[in-house]
Amino acid sequence: MTQPPAPVWGGVSSDVSRETEFDDVSRETGYDTPIAREAARAVRLLHLRQEQWPKPTHPRLMTVANQKGGVGKTTTAVNVAAGLALHGLRVLVIDMDPQGNASTALGIEHGVGTPSVYEVLLSGQPLVEVARRADFAETLSCVPATLDLAGADIELTSQPGREYRMRGALAAFLEQAHGRQESPDYVIIDCPPSLGLLTVNALVAAREVLIPIQCEYYALEGLAQLLNTIELVRSHLNPDLVVSTVLLTMYDSRTRLADQVAAEVRRHFGELVIESVIPRNVRVSEAPGFGQTVMTYDAGSRGAVGYLNAAREIAERGRRPVPMMSHDQVGAGGGD
Repeated sequence: MTQPPAPVWGGVSSDVSRETEFDDVSRETGYDTPIAREAARAVRLLHLRQEQWPKPTHPRLMTVANQKGGVGKTTTAVNVAAGLALHGLRVLVIDMDPQGNASTALGIEHGVGTPSVYEVLLSGQPLVEVARRADFAETLSCVPATLDLAGADIELTSQPGREYRMRGALAAFLEQAHGRQESPDYVIIDCPPSLGLLTVNALVAAREVLIPIQCEYYALEGLAQLLNTIELVRSHLNPDLVVSTVLLTMYDSRTRLADQVAAEVRRHFGELVIESVIPRNVRVSEAPGFGQTVMTYDAGSRGAVGYLNAAREIAERGRRPVPMMSHDQVGAGGGD
C-alpha cells in the first residue's frame, strides 16, 4: 500500500526524520556540482516562498541574547530572520557583534570602512543610510557590524545617553518608515556574547528577548546573570522589555542528556519555549562559510526544517499578546 506523503510546512517536509524532501537537489544527498547547486537553490526558494505568514499587529523588536558563547545565537538570529523574510514578512537585522557573523551569513559587505552600526552608535548616522538589502530576499535588510565596533564599549562610556543610542536610532527609523512599504514587521538584533554596553543598547532598544539555549550540560550556566541583567534593564531603562521566546538549539536525539536539558528548560520557562527544537546539523555550521543562511544553503536539511518551524511559530505568536516571564522565573533562572 502506498504511504501518504509527509505533510509540508512552508514548502519543506515537516517529517524531520527524513534528511530532506528534495532528494534530487539537496547537498545532503551528495549531488554537489555547480549546476546542481544552482538548481537546488532555485527550487528551494520557490518552495519556501509559496506560503505567506501572518503579519504582527505592530513591529516586533527582538533582541537575541545569551552571554554564553557557542549556543547558536547568531545562527538563530539570521535563520529566523531568513525564514520570516522568505514568507512575505519585512525584517531588519541589526548586527551588534563586532565579529560581524550575522552580516557574513546574510551576504552583507562588512569590511573595514563600510558604514555600519558603529556609525549609528557613535556618530548618530541614521539606520536607513547603513542598512543593506540581502540578495536572496527583497524583504530582508541588515545593518552590518565591522571591526570598528570592537572598541565601541569603551567609546560609548563617555557618550551622553550611552544606553539609549540604539533605541533613539531605531525609534527614528520606525517613525520615518511608518505606513510605508519598507516599514519592518520584525527587527532582530544580534548581540555579542557579553553583557557590555552593546548588549545593554540592544536590550534597551527592544521589546522582546529571544534566548537560545543549547541542549548540553552547561546549558543553564550563566543564565541567571543574563536574566538578572534583563531585569535590571527592565527596572531602570526599559520597562517594556520582556523575555518572550526561548529556543532549544543543538539538540542531539541520540543522547538522554539532550532530553533532560530540554525537559528542564520547558519546566522552568513554560510557554515561552518554542515547540520546535533545532537539531545538531552540519549544514547549519557550513552555511556561513558560503555567506548564506541554512535556509538558502540547504533548505531541505534537518537544521533548516528546524529553524523554519521555529520561525513559523514565532510568526504565529505575533498574532496574540506576547507572553511574559514571571518574577519567580527570573529569580530562579539557571545556575552554575
